[in-house]
Amino acid sequence: MIAKILVVEDEQTLNEAYEMILSKSGYEVVVAQDGEEALEKTEKFEPDLILLDLRMPRLNGIGFLEKYNLTKLHPNVKVIVFSNLDTQTDIDQAYKLGAQRYLLKAWASPKELLNIVEDTLKQD
Repeated sequence: MIAKILVVEDEQTLNEAYEMILSKSGYEVVVAQDGEEALEKTEKFEPDLILLDLRMPRLNGIGFLEKYNLTKLHPNVKVIVFSNLDTQTDIDQAYKLGAQRYLLKAWASPKELLNIVEDTLKQD
C-alpha cells in the first residue's frame, strides 16, 4: 500500500522540494499552501501522514491542528510538525494537539526528513 502524505507549507519552493523527494520515494503526495486549504483537501484526501509547517497565512499550523482534530475525519493520521519556530510553547502545543514529531527545518536535510517520515509511518 502506498502511503499518502499531505504537505502543508506556504513556501512554494519547499512545497516543490518536499513533493519531489516524497514522490520519488513512492509516496502519494498532496500539497496545501496553508491550513485552510489543508482542511479542504482532507475532506477528499485521507492522508496517512501530515507534514505541517506552523507559520502560514490564513490559518497557521496550530489553528489547522485545532480545527482538524475537531473534524475527527482521520483519527489515525500521523503528524510531523516541520517548522522554524522552536519556542517551547509552540513545541508543547503541537504535541498536545497530536503531533508525533517536531522538527526544525534548519536541522533536517532532505534525506533526514525522508528517514523521519519513514520511521513515523512505521509507528503504531
